[in-house]
Amino acid sequence: MDVVAQMGPSFLGSRHKRLGERMQVGAASVITDAGLPLHPGHMGILAALRTDSRTVGQLADACGTSQPGVTRALGQLTKLGLIADTECSDQRSRCVELTAQGQAAVLTLTSDIWPRVGSAAAQLLDRVEGDFLAQLAIIEEELAKASIAERAAQLTPEPLRIVRYDAGFAHHFRDINAEWIESMYSLEAADREVLENPDAMIIAPGGDILFVEAAGLGIVGACALRKTGATSFELTKMGVRESARGLKAGEFLLRAMIDRAEELGADPLYLLTNRKSEAAIHLYEKLGFVHDGATMADYGACYARCDVAMRYVGD
Repeated sequence: MDVVAQMGPSFLGSRHKRLGERMQVGAASVITDAGLPLHPGHMGILAALRTDSRTVGQLADACGTSQPGVTRALGQLTKLGLIADTECSDQRSRCVELTAQGQAAVLTLTSDIWPRVGSAAAQLLDRVEGDFLAQLAIIEEELAKASIAERAAQLTPEPLRIVRYDAGFAHHFRDINAEWIESMYSLEAADREVLENPDAMIIAPGGDILFVEAAGLGIVGACALRKTGATSFELTKMGVRESARGLKAGEFLLRAMIDRAEELGADPLYLLTNRKSEAAIHLYEKLGFVHDGATMADYGACYARCDVAMRYVGD
């Protein structure tokens, strides 16, 4: 279970840090293989010094990092003989420039390392819809206007909200339910067919899928209504991520799904489950489902794990 990914926007910084670390580990390996005693943290400074000398403050601005961090990196580059202090028009500031050794290192970086690392990163970006770098630029610009702390102080978001199905959310439907099913049971062929083809199996025949979104966590739950007859609907594939535990997201989603079933004229509205799902069964009973032998006889053979059938009769 990838808890960082599951926590959605709340862990955006942690996820980007993790991504950055993985990218930098790979880049560091390329740099080392080229025989340069450098690490990715030096790259921004060396790139900024390619054309002219700069002050510590200018380097910090160019790299988007703190001056103490730049100062530490400059100390390392000075020991390596790649940079040296130079005259500065502002006597209060420190200026540095590349040495001859530093210029040679930057030439290697520019002609070999950066193009290869850039091409490798471009392969990843080709798999992403939209301009990922432009999206990053927007986030950076917005953070410059107001920090996360400033924005959080002004917000009182709605804890939970229902989101209607869109083809772009199909992966949430699959991933949430696969995670839930596999935590207690085994995925059956009937499960895979629905989870991999929600448009064909649920939406096209006249059913629906709803999601519950938690503030700061993103999509945390999914549930489907599968049309099984002229007016009959099965409430199926309901799952909630562990990251939403304690938020009553399941109850919120189930109430919305019952309302949606009534809009569709569901009669009967039923579900099939297993007695091991005690918490879920208790929730179904709370919201108006009753155990029903006729439903078991009519539909129970659909899943090997099914030993509980319930029909909605209302609160």
